[in-house]
Amino acid sequence: MSAGAILRIGCLKDVGFQEHLRALDLQIPYDPQLVTGARSPLRWPLERGPFKIGNRIAVQPMEGWDATPDGAPSENTVRRWQRFGRSGGKLIWGGEAVAVSHEGRANPNQLLVSPRTQKALAHLRTVLVSEHILATGSDDGLVIGLQLTHSGRYCRPNEHSCPEPRILYHHPLLDRRLKLPPDYPLLSDGEIESIIENFHWAAYLAWQLGFDFVDIKHCHGYLGHEFLSAHTREGRYGGTFAGRTRFLREVVQGIRSLCPGLHIGVRLSAIDTVPFQSDPSQSVNGKPAIGVAETRQDIIPYRWGFGVNPHDPTETDLSEPEHFLSLLEELGIQLVNITAGSPYYNPHIQRPALYPPSDGYLPPEDPLVGVARQMEATRRLKARFPNLLMVGSGYTYLQDFLPNVAQAAVREGWVDFVGLGRMVLSYPEFLWEASAGTRIQRKLVCRTFSDCTTAPRNGLPSGCYPLDKYYKESEMAEKLKDAKKR
Repeated sequence: MSAGAILRIGCLKDVGFQEHLRALDLQIPYDPQLVTGARSPLRWPLERGPFKIGNRIAVQPMEGWDATPDGAPSENTVRRWQRFGRSGGKLIWGGEAVAVSHEGRANPNQLLVSPRTQKALAHLRTVLVSEHILATGSDDGLVIGLQLTHSGRYCRPNEHSCPEPRILYHHPLLDRRLKLPPDYPLLSDGEIESIIENFHWAAYLAWQLGFDFVDIKHCHGYLGHEFLSAHTREGRYGGTFAGRTRFLREVVQGIRSLCPGLHIGVRLSAIDTVPFQSDPSQSVNGKPAIGVAETRQDIIPYRWGFGVNPHDPTETDLSEPEHFLSLLEELGIQLVNITAGSPYYNPHIQRPALYPPSDGYLPPEDPLVGVARQMEATRRLKARFPNLLMVGSGYTYLQDFLPNVAQAAVREGWVDFVGLGRMVLSYPEFLWEASAGTRIQRKLVCRTFSDCTTAPRNGLPSGCYPLDKYYKESEMAEKLKDAKKR
């Protein structure tokens, strides 16, 4: 399969989209008619336990690349948070990944939570709330969290071009990508304990700033996620399920002690697969080819995954993710955000797209297959854990049909909240306008060009370069064009 052979859903009408789903044999719920106003499932409030959330639209946390060197927001960051508020979503899941320490940053321009950035982070929350009130008329039912992260294997705190990995174990495939020698040092138990303390104090600062919850990030190959796959790590923080979840339990214990009343959520890569790469036998002049799984007989059973079948790591196995969600229930954590894979080693699993980022590969499947995979995993987990409040991911590739699928998914109980990430960069009001009966602005609908990934990978700020006029007409757009030519 090639990108050219994949049917572009932006060219389809309602009936054609449903026929295309049938042709691919995909089970994706779809409502041909949108319900509007208070009757819309996307406008349904949800009250459970301590949470009163005003609708079913959620803004996903994304990684920012435009903070100042000391981790404070720039004007571009402020503008993005204003757009989060303008989305109309009543559940803001962090809006952005915020590092708990300088050395844990994924890039030198990622937000950092610290005493010196505290006032600036408070301003982000303030502008988000102000824009939300302008868009919806009220901040009733608005719940705002802050995603706390340490980037682990993917730390680049000082230079975009200089990885500074902090790893828990040696990975037979990922170590090679980062050119790590066999004796590259692992994080010691003492260093892990210091990182846990960083999460405690970052949560304390977020609590002081008035955030409703913090997300202890366990997704996309970053440190929390790597803990879950640390089967080969010896000692207290690896091996058994209890060892691999000790990090989470100790983070939660400290936060509960320091911040009574602060809620906790977890964004989880519940499914994964082995790393993929551009097929080296098909690449021409260094251009991306179709992605292929990096599988070898000598790594089976696969001992470096979570949510995968160790005997065929291209297949999903939800047994450990279900065990993990049971642990969250035991810990009194209700907010769960389900995602998949990693943008670094299998982006077609994590964020289905027709066009790859500059350092990626062409999709090995119709991206709708990736959407269906995430939706089905979320549906199964929601059915197994009905009392957890679940956000679903992977919806942006649905493009014009996103409101119809989102409405059906909520109405049929597949998920509690529909989370949007990339789409918010180009068209933050999409679901809010669709559920109001407002005519869709098709020129703003994200077509998954992946420039929002390509630009940061080339040291440029986060944003939608093809569709957002602010970036499209800036000098940054010219720099991106030059970078893509190289």
